[in-house]
Amino acid sequence: MSSSTFFGLDIATRGLYTAQRGLTNVNHNIDNINTPGYSRQVLEQRASRPVLMASGSGMLGTGSEVVAVNRMRDEYLDTKYRSEAQYLGEWYVKYTLLEELQVMYNEPSDSGFNTVLNEFYNSLQQLSTDPSSPAARAALKERAMMLTKYFNSVANHFEYLQNDINEIIYAKVQEINSLADQISKLNMQIYNYEVTGNAANDLRDQRGNLVDKLSQLINIDAYEVSYGKLPNGKDDMRFVVAISGKALVDHNNVYHLAVTQRENKLNEQDIPNLYEVSWADGNKLAVKSGELKGYLDIRDGNDGLNGSSDFRGIPYYMRKMDDFVRVFARTFNEGIIDINGDGVLDKVAGHVDGYKLNSVEGDPASGIRFFTMLDQYGNPMSSAEFAEAGGSDPGGPDYDAMYSRITAKNFSISLDIYDDPTNNICISGAAEQVGNIDVLRSLIDLRHNTYMFNEGSPEDYIKTIISCMGVDGQLASHYLDNQTVLTKQIDNRRESISGVSVNEEMGNLVRYQHAYKAAAKMIQTYSEILDILVNRLGI
Repeated sequence: MSSSTFFGLDIATRGLYTAQRGLTNVNHNIDNINTPGYSRQVLEQRASRPVLMASGSGMLGTGSEVVAVNRMRDEYLDTKYRSEAQYLGEWYVKYTLLEELQVMYNEPSDSGFNTVLNEFYNSLQQLSTDPSSPAARAALKERAMMLTKYFNSVANHFEYLQNDINEIIYAKVQEINSLADQISKLNMQIYNYEVTGNAANDLRDQRGNLVDKLSQLINIDAYEVSYGKLPNGKDDMRFVVAISGKALVDHNNVYHLAVTQRENKLNEQDIPNLYEVSWADGNKLAVKSGELKGYLDIRDGNDGLNGSSDFRGIPYYMRKMDDFVRVFARTFNEGIIDINGDGVLDKVAGHVDGYKLNSVEGDPASGIRFFTMLDQYGNPMSSAEFAEAGGSDPGGPDYDAMYSRITAKNFSISLDIYDDPTNNICISGAAEQVGNIDVLRSLIDLRHNTYMFNEGSPEDYIKTIISCMGVDGQLASHYLDNQTVLTKQIDNRRESISGVSVNEEMGNLVRYQHAYKAAAKMIQTYSEILDILVNRLGI
């Protein structure tokens, strides 16, 4: 009788411990309800091993026991989330930076391209009403300076942004290396803990959260590989994180990424010493997606030119601005333009064909170029210096060599115009004929020539660039919206499995509380039975 009574007390004690373990697990889940990457943990409870009755009449139950604490996780959804998160990171970066690029053009506004171009040509029109007016000539000089400084400002802002992105790329590479180091350390902690047969649930959650962060930065694959069997018979699993097939983390080994400064520019418009990202061992790194891909495409994208990315990034738009000022300056200065759209360059009256205000009969055309470039010290070049530095051939000036040196950053009026706009703005069609404004009319007419650029007139060219950037921004916005929805949907599915529900945990709390009370009541009952047996049935 006493043996049976103590056996019942042991069963009740097991129930007490099981309920207590359940309450502890509920407490752990609730405490981590806001912990990033945490997976809900569930007890695996079963009936403990029964004992054979001495009479051979069957098996006698021995109560319950907790054999494991399992983390609720779907590895497929983790893999799916990471495959989408990398594109979410890429398009978020591209959308954000393309918006910033559009702001640089400042269109439409009172200080954008259309405004400064209109004011420049309005000054030319005003000058046509009084060609000898010093005030009108000075106003034209000021409007021309506003036009050149607009391009200087846009180009400088492009360079500033490219430099900022370059520094961000460096920081992102360091972040990737840091996350890889942390994952490697967790790999060893998890392995050392689980090789003894335990489950490192919380450590696995920490690792999974780091891998999620890493997946937004660069395209990765994360998986476990079996290296055989452990002494306890379980698989010897090693965790691997790979980028484009090459291991970044292989269990406890980490293979870092590195940034090195380029010796040569990838694009003519690039600032010097941009960072190239590769493996630390010198092997080439294939970045296919992630935030790092977004930053690289914006910084280097030149529509596939010179082996660059097909994406239209900063170098592409800088190149288009450079092309504009080169063609515009040559057309305005030299009067060289495709008049009929047949691909053949024609010659009309340009600024070099005009005569100075103080010219006298017999003087040749001035040969002064209205637009040149800034020298290495930031000062406007004279027309003569500009032509001399450009070289010449037996047939005359080498226009391609001359104007290829102009960029949006160094675009300027000539020193001649800057120093003496009254005499050196050459709009007369003949010497000593101030009222002969044939050259001025030719310069004004050039504005509306739809064959100046492949895209049309000057306004059409800039509108095309801005429209192209707008389309790229809209495309990035659409991709970002799609990736946000896809990633959120997958994350919601993960949360439905792994997330902690307060209502569910409160239900478990009440259930384990009642089980604990019931087990305690059983112990109390057996205690009373033993009291009667020992103290009240004595001789």
